[in-house]
Amino acid sequence: MPRRDSALPPDFWERDGITEALATCDLARVLEQVRLARDWSQGELAAAVGYSQSWVSRVVNRQQSLTVDQVREIAGRLGIPIRLLRFAGSADPDRGADPTRRREFGTVVATAALTPGAIPRDGVDEGTAQTLRAITGGQRRLDGASPSRDLAGGAVAHVELTGRTLARARRTPFAPGIAAAAGEAAGFAAWLHADMDDAGSARGYYRTAVRNARLARDPLLGAYMVGSLAAFETETEDAAAGLSLVGEAARLLGGGTHPTAAAWLSCTRAMAYATLGDASAADAEIASAERAVARSDNTEPPWPWVFPFTDAKVAGYRARAGVRLHRPREARAAFAEAFGGTRPAAKSGANLMVELAGAHADAGDVDEAFSLAADSLRIAVHFRSDRLISRVRRFRRAYRGPGARCVKELDEQLASAALTA
Repeated sequence: MPRRDSALPPDFWERDGITEALATCDLARVLEQVRLARDWSQGELAAAVGYSQSWVSRVVNRQQSLTVDQVREIAGRLGIPIRLLRFAGSADPDRGADPTRRREFGTVVATAALTPGAIPRDGVDEGTAQTLRAITGGQRRLDGASPSRDLAGGAVAHVELTGRTLARARRTPFAPGIAAAAGEAAGFAAWLHADMDDAGSARGYYRTAVRNARLARDPLLGAYMVGSLAAFETETEDAAAGLSLVGEAARLLGGGTHPTAAAWLSCTRAMAYATLGDASAADAEIASAERAVARSDNTEPPWPWVFPFTDAKVAGYRARAGVRLHRPREARAAFAEAFGGTRPAAKSGANLMVELAGAHADAGDVDEAFSLAADSLRIAVHFRSDRLISRVRRFRRAYRGPGARCVKELDEQLASAALTA
């Protein structure tokens, strides 16, 4: 049993390292600091929380995720103030307000905030922002396997909810966090409407996201939303506007930004340059992204980025830039690197498959080009992605080569898609 005379110092939960760990949802660090402060062995810590030493070791080493019930149980046994386990901002001003960057524990605490009593009757408190963000997080997790049209209604309703909540919170200290939650919600709604090929609504939600990010006074969130709008404008054939917006996003980020954010922004800028036909500028931006990835060392990305940038992701952008610059050999080699030798079968990979189809068509490999386009179309129809169907149509219109059986088959599939849309 742990020694009972090893009580925590009275100011323990207010110490800088602990407040940062609580605010960033770093339970592994909290447990280790409690162990050290009480002069416990890891076995004694395990006895105090009621789990095995091997289980505690996995938690401390970030190899074990927790359920909501486990979080409540451990907090109760160790006297951790549950109200402090929140997304109330970061102790590091260079990283900005960051409610979700600790995925191994943050999701659990956000879910716990959805229990009755988390939000008082006046509608806002220190847990309101994390509750709103938990809802958006759940919607985002459904996006990979659900049609955007199935999610859009709930996403729009959530944008309205976050907007009304922000209006009530304007004169409270919780307003910046709620504004950040409202910005994330609007950004997700924009993404869904872009996938539905509703450019007008998507653009409107992106602007709402940018406006809320400014109210949140979070430069990382602002840069993410402006950069997302830049990518959207580039994809909708206004690369000049996209390039201008990337410049604004870069100014918001400033210098010394996290490698994930730097690599993402360089790739976004590369796509704008490639769409405008500026090969040298596009190549320079891809090289900049590769250098940023080399610096990342797989570190946790800052919110609102969810996953770190990898060499494979940069290769995907290099491949897409190669298609736009009509360099099929380079594009196909980059696609092989991005896919790791396998063809993607999910909604996120279908867009790349259309790009790869274009590279094969440019190289004269018609059968493979139309096979890829057909595979992408099947995924688009399954997920009812109007944007992806439109991209397959653009691929078909751009083809000027001889007729072939594969061309006729894609035409028939596109006709069928129009009837079932």
